[in-house]
Amino acid sequence: MNETDVVRALGALAQETRLRIFRMLVVAGSKGVLPGRMAEELGTSPTAISFHLKELVHAGLASSERDGRHLIYRANFAQMNGLLGFLTAHCCEGQPCEVNSVACDPC
Repeated sequence: MNETDVVRALGALAQETRLRIFRMLVVAGSKGVLPGRMAEELGTSPTAISFHLKELVHAGLASSERDGRHLIYRANFAQMNGLLGFLTAHCCEGQPCEVNSVACDPC
């Protein structure tokens, strides 16, 4: 994953509704979620859901698959893991991090 991909992914997640949608997709796992269900659970319009899903798909964080008349959306776990890997690649200068401490520095 390069910096451009990381910026695009973080930009997509830097919006409350999109973050909630992405978390919903992650929880759903491989079975995915229909946009109508997302709209119901998040209390927003299907149009807004479609807009936000488009941004997540563009960032590579989600994908869609047609099942008859329905589109099922799923989280792209490879992209998510790539983002997490990029953000933590040089954590603690390669040493194991201990996050049990209250201090700001996890190392």
